[in-house]
Amino acid sequence: MFKIPVRRAVVSGRPALYAVTGLVVTGLLVAAAVAGKAVWNGTPYPSADPDAVAQRLKSRSDGVYDGFALPETYAVEPSRVDTGACYYRGLRSIAHIDEARSDVRSFGIDWSVADVPEATALEAQRRVRQRLARQGWKLTHERDRTGSTFRELGFRFESPEGGDQVDVQWNDSTTTLFISVYAPCGRVPDTFDEYNWPEGVWHPKELGL
Repeated sequence: MFKIPVRRAVVSGRPALYAVTGLVVTGLLVAAAVAGKAVWNGTPYPSADPDAVAQRLKSRSDGVYDGFALPETYAVEPSRVDTGACYYRGLRSIAHIDEARSDVRSFGIDWSVADVPEATALEAQRRVRQRLARQGWKLTHERDRTGSTFRELGFRFESPEGGDQVDVQWNDSTTTLFISVYAPCGRVPDTFDEYNWPEGVWHPKELGL
């Protein structure tokens, strides 16, 4: 007498069970696809506006030059923001070994101040180090080295926001301060033309970092 209702209840519940199972399987497949894509492509590069990056790096270069507080006799020649290669991430990099991405670039300015005596270079570096430290930059490399035939002074700081870097070096063989200001890789617009880029030109100014 009671078997028929029970049987009906079990049978009537199967479509709902199948529906729930289907949703779970679909969700797992989607999650697996997303995870697989993330592993294949690796961490995505952030978008970068080349003009904005150039302005930032030129401002940082101005700040380093100003921070040196060198006499006016130590002139700095104009320089340029150059781009660097960036590579594929994740498992995708295995299929593109040593192949630079066309849509991703790093940015940097290299400039120098010639004929700087050691005592002057040491004091100029000390002032810039103090300024960067006060502004929350992190010291990542010490480059002071002394050998039997050479002496080198230098350091590298990294910005707490965005990963920009300032690298300063001096050696007694050239008596030249070498400065590199660098921005990490970012995805650039398709219209970016690094060979015809007016914003890339840098003329030193005495501005803050």
